[in-house]
Amino acid sequence: THTYIHTPMADHDLFFGETLQEQGAAAAHKVTVVGVGSVGMACVYSILSQQVCKNIVVADVQKDKLEGEVLDLQHAGNFLPASITAASDDYHETAGSDVCIITCGARQREGESRLALLERNYKILSGVVPPLVKHSPNTIFIVISNPCDVLSYVTYKLAGLPAHRVVGSGTYLDSSRFRSLIGKRFGLNPQSVHGWILGEHGDSSVPVWSSVNVAGVPLTEVLRKEKHIDSVHKEVVEAAGRVIKLKGYTNWAIGACTSSIVRCILGNELRVLPLSTLVSQKWYGIEQEVYLSLPVVLGRQGVANCINLNLDDSEAEKLRHSAKTLREAIDSLKL
Repeated sequence: THTYIHTPMADHDLFFGETLQEQGAAAAHKVTVVGVGSVGMACVYSILSQQVCKNIVVADVQKDKLEGEVLDLQHAGNFLPASITAASDDYHETAGSDVCIITCGARQREGESRLALLERNYKILSGVVPPLVKHSPNTIFIVISNPCDVLSYVTYKLAGLPAHRVVGSGTYLDSSRFRSLIGKRFGLNPQSVHGWILGEHGDSSVPVWSSVNVAGVPLTEVLRKEKHIDSVHKEVVEAAGRVIKLKGYTNWAIGACTSSIVRCILGNELRVLPLSTLVSQKWYGIEQEVYLSLPVVLGRQGVANCINLNLDDSEAEKLRHSAKTLREAIDSLKL
């Protein structure tokens, strides 16, 4: 068990505790994706097209659609060489998966909050997570289904695995949108803009304006002069809803986001990503045990560590509020 301790800002450490080390890597990787909806298949296609993994198992309760999607991908074998397998009801084909991606669940409706999806999707995960763990006890879970943070916590509880082996996509995509919008305002490539959205993947997410920078140059003062800078965060929060209104669902961006997370794990890249992770040691004064997004170091063991980001007082308070909001949703399930 690894304990991460939050230190006072006056003696600010980079990490929360000791970093987990890789304990050997498999010769060939295997990934399971649960859910053949628009998000699940976008994840599969992104993983294949970016050559992140060539051994993928796909699972779903809709057997006809599952078979159709698998056949369609198998027909592309000349262009996307890989082993694509459909899982049966007992999930035995998923055995030995390095990563299990959870995308199954009810689709978010126009105007519906992510937390409103909770009750329906909790029931679905209850029938999915235990058999996956049974066949792949050493797997790492990536939860995409919404509400992402709460369902990441649910998956952690259902799986009975160490917390570092269960993550949610969290605010990774939100942070990408954040960087893109700031980059657009300054005429810069988003990859050269560094900034974070933390907390809930949803309405109570926290834009960390105090650490936004370009090439190490803080943009705090410049951003304060922007009259409508708050609209950037508002646009990030409303981004998914806008896409859903226009096309009925979101899929391609989260598919690419998921592929990036999988690559980071399988390649032991130890990159720092804003992902939903367990917070239980009063980091930033958070009292509740919740999953929410923080800058984590991601590698072959899952979450190897968490960066001790220097938030200002307002940001830390908003993060605590986000944690409280998520804990109330968790408590409504009476786990």
